[in-house]
Amino acid sequence: MSIYLDNAATSFPKPETVYQAVVHAMRQVGASPGRGGHRRSLEAARMMFQTRETLAGLFSIQDSSRIIFTHNATGALNLALHGALLKGDHVITTSMEHNSLLRPLHALRNDGVEVTVVQTGPDGIVDPEIIRSAMRKNTRMIAIGHISNVCGAIQPIDRIASLCHEAGALFLVDAAQSAGFMNIDVMSAGIDLLAAPGHKGLLGPPGTGFLYVAPHVALKPILEGGTGTSSTSDEQPLTMPDGFETGTHNLPGIAGLKAGIDFILEKGIDKILQHERNLLNEAQLRLISIPGLTIYGPKDKEYRGSVLSFTVSGIDASLLATELDHGFDIAVRSGLHCAPQAHRTLGTFPGGTIRLSPGWFNTSEEIAFFSDAVVQCVNKIRESA
Repeated sequence: MSIYLDNAATSFPKPETVYQAVVHAMRQVGASPGRGGHRRSLEAARMMFQTRETLAGLFSIQDSSRIIFTHNATGALNLALHGALLKGDHVITTSMEHNSLLRPLHALRNDGVEVTVVQTGPDGIVDPEIIRSAMRKNTRMIAIGHISNVCGAIQPIDRIASLCHEAGALFLVDAAQSAGFMNIDVMSAGIDLLAAPGHKGLLGPPGTGFLYVAPHVALKPILEGGTGTSSTSDEQPLTMPDGFETGTHNLPGIAGLKAGIDFILEKGIDKILQHERNLLNEAQLRLISIPGLTIYGPKDKEYRGSVLSFTVSGIDASLLATELDHGFDIAVRSGLHCAPQAHRTLGTFPGGTIRLSPGWFNTSEEIAFFSDAVVQCVNKIRESA
Protein backbone atom coordinates (compact mmCIF):
# COMPACT_ATOMS: atom_id res chain seq x y z
CA MET A 1 0.00 0.00 0.00
CA SER A 2 1.42 3.38 -1.09
CA ILE A 3 0.03 6.30 0.92
CA TYR A 4 0.51 10.01 0.21
CA LEU A 5 -0.05 12.26 3.23
CA ASP A 6 1.81 15.41 2.20
CA ASN A 7 -1.03 17.42 0.69
CA ALA A 8 0.01 20.59 2.53
CA ALA A 9 3.03 20.65 0.21
CA THR A 10 1.26 19.58 -3.00
CA SER A 11 -2.04 17.75 -3.33
CA PHE A 12 -1.84 14.28 -4.88
CA PRO A 13 -3.46 12.64 -6.67
CA LYS A 14 -5.38 15.22 -8.68
CA PRO A 15 -8.93 14.62 -9.88
CA GLU A 16 -8.90 12.78 -13.21
CA THR A 17 -10.50 15.80 -14.87
CA VAL A 18 -7.41 17.87 -14.01
CA TYR A 19 -5.13 15.54 -15.95
CA GLN A 20 -7.57 15.54 -18.85
CA ALA A 21 -7.75 19.34 -18.93
CA VAL A 22 -3.95 19.67 -18.99
CA VAL A 23 -3.61 17.20 -21.86
CA HIS A 24 -6.45 18.86 -23.79
CA ALA A 25 -4.80 22.28 -23.50
CA MET A 26 -1.49 20.90 -24.74
CA ARG A 27 -2.77 18.64 -27.51
CA GLN A 28 -5.88 20.41 -28.77
CA VAL A 29 -5.13 24.11 -28.13
CA GLY A 30 -1.39 24.57 -27.75
CA ALA A 31 -1.24 28.31 -28.47
CA SER A 32 -0.41 31.27 -26.24
CA PRO A 33 -3.37 33.33 -25.03
CA GLY A 34 -3.32 36.98 -26.03
CA ARG A 35 -0.37 36.45 -28.37
CA GLY A 36 -2.24 36.18 -31.67
CA GLY A 37 -5.56 36.60 -33.44
CA HIS A 38 -5.86 33.07 -34.77
CA ARG A 39 -8.39 30.53 -33.62
CA ARG A 40 -6.10 28.63 -31.28
CA SER A 41 -4.88 31.77 -29.52
CA LEU A 42 -8.45 32.98 -29.11
CA GLU A 43 -9.44 29.60 -27.63
CA ALA A 44 -6.49 29.83 -25.23
CA ALA A 45 -7.62 33.31 -24.16
CA ARG A 46 -11.15 32.01 -23.62
CA MET A 47 -9.83 29.23 -21.36
CA MET A 48 -7.84 31.79 -19.36
CA PHE A 49 -10.90 33.97 -18.92
CA GLN A 50 -13.03 31.02 -17.80
CA THR A 51 -10.47 30.10 -15.14
CA ARG A 52 -10.40 33.70 -13.89
CA GLU A 53 -14.18 33.73 -13.69
CA THR A 54 -14.22 30.40 -11.84
CA LEU A 55 -11.69 31.70 -9.31
CA ALA A 56 -13.71 34.90 -8.92
CA GLY A 57 -16.80 32.88 -8.13
CA LEU A 58 -15.01 30.72 -5.56
CA PHE A 59 -13.59 33.69 -3.64
CA SER A 60 -16.50 36.14 -4.19
CA ILE A 61 -14.33 38.45 -6.30
CA GLN A 62 -16.51 40.91 -8.17
CA ASP A 63 -14.12 41.67 -11.05
CA SER A 64 -12.11 38.72 -12.39
CA SER A 65 -9.64 41.06 -14.12
CA ARG A 66 -8.28 41.79 -10.63
CA ILE A 67 -6.91 38.21 -10.54
CA ILE A 68 -3.29 37.93 -11.65
CA PHE A 69 -1.99 34.47 -12.56
CA THR A 70 1.37 33.57 -11.02
CA HIS A 71 3.50 30.43 -10.93
CA ASN A 72 2.77 29.76 -7.25
CA ALA A 73 1.86 31.47 -3.99
CA THR A 74 5.47 32.58 -3.52
CA GLY A 75 5.30 34.54 -6.76
CA ALA A 76 1.99 36.05 -5.70
CA LEU A 77 3.36 37.11 -2.31
CA ASN A 78 6.47 38.66 -3.86
CA LEU A 79 4.30 40.63 -6.28
CA ALA A 80 2.04 41.82 -3.46
CA LEU A 81 4.92 42.88 -1.22
CA HIS A 82 7.38 44.32 -3.72
CA GLY A 83 4.56 45.78 -5.79
CA ALA A 84 2.72 47.59 -3.00
CA LEU A 85 5.34 48.64 -0.44
CA LEU A 86 7.60 51.68 -0.55
CA LYS A 87 10.48 53.04 1.50
CA GLY A 88 9.19 54.25 4.84
CA ASP A 89 6.23 51.88 4.94
CA HIS A 90 5.70 49.70 8.00
CA VAL A 91 4.51 46.08 7.80
CA ILE A 92 3.29 43.80 10.59
CA THR A 93 3.49 40.03 10.31
CA THR A 94 3.71 37.11 12.74
CA SER A 95 6.22 34.57 13.96
CA MET A 96 4.24 31.72 12.34
CA GLU A 97 4.86 32.72 8.73
CA HIS A 98 6.36 30.70 5.89
CA ASN A 99 9.62 31.83 4.32
CA SER A 100 7.71 32.78 1.17
CA LEU A 101 6.39 35.74 3.19
CA LEU A 102 9.25 36.36 5.63
CA ARG A 103 12.11 36.34 3.11
CA PRO A 104 10.63 39.01 0.79
CA LEU A 105 9.96 41.14 3.88
CA HIS A 106 13.55 40.64 5.00
CA ALA A 107 14.75 41.78 1.57
CA LEU A 108 12.47 44.81 1.67
CA ARG A 109 14.14 45.95 4.88
CA ASN A 110 17.16 46.79 2.71
CA ASP A 111 14.88 49.09 0.69
CA GLY A 112 13.79 51.02 3.77
CA VAL A 113 10.60 49.12 4.62
CA GLU A 114 10.11 48.66 8.36
CA VAL A 115 8.98 45.20 9.50
CA THR A 116 7.58 44.11 12.86
CA VAL A 117 7.20 40.40 13.58
CA VAL A 118 4.76 39.87 16.45
CA GLN A 119 4.78 36.69 18.48
CA THR A 120 1.79 34.37 18.43
CA GLY A 121 0.66 32.26 21.33
CA PRO A 122 2.25 28.83 21.88
CA ASP A 123 -0.60 27.31 19.87
CA GLY A 124 0.35 29.39 16.83
CA ILE A 125 -2.65 31.76 16.94
CA VAL A 126 -2.02 35.49 17.11
CA ASP A 127 -3.91 37.78 19.46
CA PRO A 128 -5.24 40.69 17.34
CA GLU A 129 -4.63 43.04 20.26
CA ILE A 130 -0.90 42.36 19.98
CA ILE A 131 -1.12 43.42 16.35
CA ARG A 132 -3.01 46.54 17.39
CA SER A 133 -0.28 47.46 19.87
CA ALA A 134 2.36 47.10 17.14
CA MET A 135 0.64 49.50 14.73
CA ARG A 136 2.22 52.84 13.89
CA LYS A 137 1.23 55.92 11.92
CA ASN A 138 3.13 54.58 8.90
CA THR A 139 1.73 51.03 9.06
CA ARG A 140 0.94 50.28 5.44
CA MET A 141 0.17 46.57 5.60
CA ILE A 142 -0.58 43.59 7.80
CA ALA A 143 0.59 40.40 6.09
CA ILE A 144 -0.42 37.06 7.55
CA GLY A 145 -0.86 33.41 6.68
CA HIS A 146 -4.48 32.31 7.05
CA ILE A 147 -3.53 28.80 8.19
CA SER A 148 -0.12 27.71 9.45
CA ASN A 149 1.58 25.12 7.26
CA VAL A 150 3.36 23.82 10.36
CA CYS A 151 0.60 23.23 12.93
CA GLY A 152 -2.60 24.23 11.13
CA ALA A 153 -3.40 27.21 13.38
CA ILE A 154 -6.21 29.25 11.82
CA GLN A 155 -5.74 32.98 12.31
CA PRO A 156 -8.71 35.28 13.12
CA ILE A 157 -8.54 37.13 9.81
CA ASP A 158 -11.90 38.89 10.24
CA ARG A 159 -10.70 40.64 13.42
CA ILE A 160 -7.32 41.42 11.89
CA ALA A 161 -9.00 42.90 8.81
CA SER A 162 -10.94 45.26 11.06
CA LEU A 163 -7.68 46.51 12.56
CA CYS A 164 -6.29 47.10 9.08
CA HIS A 165 -9.22 49.15 7.95
CA GLU A 166 -9.32 51.21 11.15
CA ALA A 167 -5.71 52.18 10.47
CA GLY A 168 -6.06 52.58 6.71
CA ALA A 169 -3.61 49.74 6.12
CA LEU A 170 -3.74 46.97 3.51
CA PHE A 171 -4.52 43.39 4.48
CA LEU A 172 -2.49 40.70 2.68
CA VAL A 173 -3.57 37.10 3.31
CA ASP A 174 -1.41 34.13 2.39
CA ALA A 175 -4.01 31.46 1.60
CA ALA A 176 -1.53 28.71 0.74
CA GLN A 177 -3.13 26.34 3.26
CA SER A 178 -6.71 27.63 3.19
CA ALA A 179 -7.64 28.11 -0.48
CA GLY A 180 -9.85 25.17 -1.41
CA PHE A 181 -10.03 24.06 2.20
CA MET A 182 -12.05 26.87 3.76
CA ASN A 183 -14.62 29.28 2.35
CA ILE A 184 -12.98 32.66 1.72
CA ASP A 185 -15.06 35.69 0.74
CA VAL A 186 -12.62 38.51 0.02
CA MET A 187 -15.33 41.15 0.29
CA SER A 188 -16.89 40.17 3.62
CA ALA A 189 -13.48 39.23 5.08
CA GLY A 190 -12.02 42.61 4.12
CA ILE A 191 -9.07 41.15 2.21
CA ASP A 192 -7.17 43.60 0.01
CA LEU A 193 -4.60 41.16 -1.36
CA LEU A 194 -5.07 37.38 -1.49
CA ALA A 195 -2.21 35.10 -2.54
CA ALA A 196 -2.77 31.40 -3.19
CA PRO A 197 -1.18 28.46 -5.00
CA GLY A 198 -3.10 26.35 -7.49
CA HIS A 199 -1.36 23.07 -6.68
CA LYS A 200 -2.47 22.54 -3.07
CA GLY A 201 -6.06 22.77 -1.86
CA LEU A 202 -7.31 23.96 -5.25
CA LEU A 203 -6.18 20.60 -6.69
CA GLY A 204 -4.56 22.13 -9.76
CA PRO A 205 -1.17 21.37 -11.33
CA PRO A 206 2.17 22.68 -10.05
CA GLY A 207 3.30 25.96 -11.55
CA THR A 208 -0.01 27.70 -10.92
CA GLY A 209 -1.17 30.35 -8.47
CA PHE A 210 -2.75 33.76 -8.33
CA LEU A 211 -2.88 37.13 -6.60
CA TYR A 212 -6.15 38.97 -6.09
CA VAL A 213 -5.75 42.74 -5.92
CA ALA A 214 -8.64 44.87 -4.64
CA PRO A 215 -9.64 47.80 -6.90
CA HIS A 216 -8.33 50.45 -4.49
CA VAL A 217 -4.84 48.90 -4.24
CA ALA A 218 -2.10 50.54 -6.31
CA LEU A 219 0.35 47.89 -7.49
CA LYS A 220 3.46 48.17 -9.62
CA PRO A 221 4.80 45.28 -11.75
CA ILE A 222 7.96 43.57 -10.59
CA LEU A 223 8.69 42.03 -14.02
CA GLU A 224 8.78 43.74 -17.39
CA GLY A 225 8.35 42.22 -20.82
CA GLY A 226 5.84 41.12 -23.39
CA THR A 227 2.17 41.37 -22.45
CA GLY A 228 0.41 41.02 -25.79
CA THR A 229 -1.06 44.52 -25.31
CA SER A 230 0.37 48.07 -25.47
CA SER A 231 3.20 46.71 -27.59
CA THR A 232 4.24 50.13 -28.95
CA SER A 233 5.13 51.45 -25.49
CA ASP A 234 8.58 51.07 -23.95
CA GLU A 235 6.95 51.22 -20.53
CA GLN A 236 5.38 48.25 -18.81
CA PRO A 237 1.58 48.73 -18.87
CA LEU A 238 -0.23 48.93 -15.55
CA THR A 239 -3.50 47.49 -16.84
CA MET A 240 -5.00 44.54 -14.99
CA PRO A 241 -4.17 41.75 -15.43
CA ASP A 242 -2.04 42.06 -18.59
CA GLY A 243 0.66 44.30 -17.17
CA PHE A 244 1.37 41.83 -14.37
CA GLU A 245 1.41 38.61 -16.43
CA THR A 246 4.56 39.18 -18.45
CA GLY A 247 5.60 36.44 -20.87
CA THR A 248 3.93 33.24 -21.96
CA HIS A 249 1.27 31.86 -19.64
CA ASN A 250 1.16 28.33 -18.29
CA LEU A 251 -2.01 27.55 -20.20
CA PRO A 252 -2.05 23.78 -19.49
CA GLY A 253 -1.64 24.49 -15.78
CA ILE A 254 -4.33 27.17 -15.79
CA ALA A 255 -6.71 24.84 -17.62
CA GLY A 256 -5.99 22.16 -15.02
CA LEU A 257 -6.55 24.68 -12.25
CA LYS A 258 -10.07 25.37 -13.51
CA ALA A 259 -10.78 21.64 -13.53
CA GLY A 260 -9.54 21.38 -9.94
CA ILE A 261 -11.80 24.21 -8.80
CA ASP A 262 -14.75 22.73 -10.68
CA PHE A 263 -14.16 19.49 -8.75
CA ILE A 264 -14.15 21.39 -5.45
CA LEU A 265 -17.36 23.22 -6.34
CA GLU A 266 -19.00 19.92 -7.26
CA LYS A 267 -18.01 18.21 -4.00
CA GLY A 268 -18.42 21.28 -1.79
CA ILE A 269 -15.71 22.92 0.32
CA ASP A 270 -17.53 22.17 3.56
CA LYS A 271 -17.67 18.48 2.67
CA ILE A 272 -13.97 18.42 1.81
CA LEU A 273 -13.13 20.23 5.05
CA GLN A 274 -15.14 17.77 7.14
CA HIS A 275 -13.61 14.74 5.40
CA GLU A 276 -10.05 15.90 6.03
CA ARG A 277 -10.80 16.86 9.63
CA ASN A 278 -12.36 13.45 10.25
CA LEU A 279 -9.19 11.80 9.02
CA LEU A 280 -7.05 13.98 11.26
CA ASN A 281 -9.26 13.24 14.25
CA GLU A 282 -8.89 9.52 13.59
CA ALA A 283 -5.12 9.88 13.35
CA GLN A 284 -4.90 11.88 16.57
CA LEU A 285 -6.98 9.35 18.49
CA ARG A 286 -4.68 6.57 17.32
CA LEU A 287 -1.40 8.41 17.83
CA ILE A 288 -1.90 9.88 21.31
CA SER A 289 -1.35 6.48 22.91
CA ILE A 290 2.31 6.50 21.78
CA PRO A 291 4.54 7.33 24.79
CA GLY A 292 6.35 10.64 24.38
CA LEU A 293 4.25 11.85 21.44
CA THR A 294 3.36 15.57 21.42
CA ILE A 295 0.89 17.22 19.04
CA TYR A 296 1.36 20.92 18.30
CA GLY A 297 -1.10 23.65 17.46
CA PRO A 298 -4.56 24.59 18.71
CA LYS A 299 -6.19 22.05 21.00
CA ASP A 300 -9.63 22.97 19.66
CA LYS A 301 -9.88 21.24 16.29
CA GLU A 302 -12.15 24.01 15.00
CA TYR A 303 -9.12 26.32 15.05
CA ARG A 304 -6.82 23.92 13.21
CA GLY A 305 -6.61 23.34 9.49
CA SER A 306 -5.93 20.12 7.63
CA VAL A 307 -2.56 19.54 9.28
CA LEU A 308 -1.40 17.44 12.23
CA SER A 309 2.14 18.13 13.42
CA PHE A 310 3.83 16.02 16.08
CA THR A 311 7.09 14.85 17.58
CA VAL A 312 8.09 11.75 19.54
CA SER A 313 10.55 12.37 22.36
CA GLY A 314 14.03 11.03 21.72
CA ILE A 315 13.35 10.37 18.02
CA ASP A 316 14.54 12.58 15.18
CA ALA A 317 11.60 13.65 13.03
CA SER A 318 13.51 13.12 9.78
CA LEU A 319 14.52 9.61 10.83
CA LEU A 320 10.92 8.70 11.60
CA ALA A 321 9.76 10.08 8.25
CA THR A 322 12.47 8.10 6.46
CA GLU A 323 11.41 4.89 8.21
CA LEU A 324 7.79 5.50 7.16
CA ASP A 325 8.88 6.12 3.58
CA HIS A 326 11.33 3.25 3.18
CA GLY A 327 9.56 0.71 5.33
CA PHE A 328 5.91 1.41 4.49
CA ASP A 329 5.87 3.67 1.38
CA ILE A 330 4.14 6.44 3.35
CA ALA A 331 4.89 10.03 2.35
CA VAL A 332 4.82 12.65 5.13
CA ARG A 333 6.81 15.84 5.68
CA SER A 334 9.46 16.24 8.35
CA GLY A 335 11.74 19.06 9.46
CA LEU A 336 11.15 22.81 9.54
CA HIS A 337 8.65 23.04 6.65
CA CYS A 338 10.29 26.26 5.38
CA ALA A 339 9.04 28.05 8.50
CA PRO A 340 11.84 28.16 11.10
CA GLN A 341 10.31 31.06 13.05
CA ALA A 342 7.13 29.03 13.49
CA HIS A 343 9.12 26.18 15.00
CA ARG A 344 10.86 28.57 17.36
CA THR A 345 7.41 29.75 18.43
CA LEU A 346 6.16 26.20 18.97
CA GLY A 347 9.37 25.06 20.67
CA THR A 348 10.27 22.50 17.99
CA PHE A 349 13.37 24.21 16.60
CA PRO A 350 15.79 22.98 15.27
CA GLY A 351 14.57 19.43 14.76
CA GLY A 352 11.13 20.29 13.47
CA THR A 353 8.14 17.98 13.42
CA ILE A 354 6.44 15.22 11.49
CA ARG A 355 3.57 16.73 9.51
CA LEU A 356 0.57 14.69 8.44
CA SER A 357 -1.68 16.40 5.88
CA PRO A 358 -4.40 14.21 4.32
CA GLY A 359 -6.47 15.18 1.30
CA TRP A 360 -9.80 14.39 -0.30
CA PHE A 361 -8.59 11.11 -1.77
CA ASN A 362 -7.24 9.66 1.48
CA THR A 363 -9.29 7.11 3.43
CA SER A 364 -9.82 5.94 7.00
CA GLU A 365 -8.09 2.69 6.10
CA GLU A 366 -4.99 4.60 5.07
CA ILE A 367 -4.99 6.58 8.32
CA ALA A 368 -5.23 3.34 10.30
CA PHE A 369 -2.32 1.88 8.30
CA PHE A 370 -0.29 5.05 8.82
CA SER A 371 -0.93 5.09 12.57
CA ASP A 372 0.08 1.44 12.95
CA ALA A 373 3.20 2.13 10.90
CA VAL A 374 4.18 5.00 13.19
CA VAL A 375 3.92 2.70 16.21
CA GLN A 376 6.08 0.08 14.51
CA CYS A 377 8.69 2.63 13.42
CA VAL A 378 8.86 4.20 16.88
CA ASN A 379 9.33 0.80 18.49
CA LYS A 380 12.00 -0.16 15.94
CA ILE A 381 13.98 3.06 16.45
CA ARG A 382 13.78 2.84 20.24
CA GLU A 383 14.83 -0.81 20.26
CA SER A 384 17.86 -0.07 18.10
CA ALA A 385 18.93 2.95 20.18
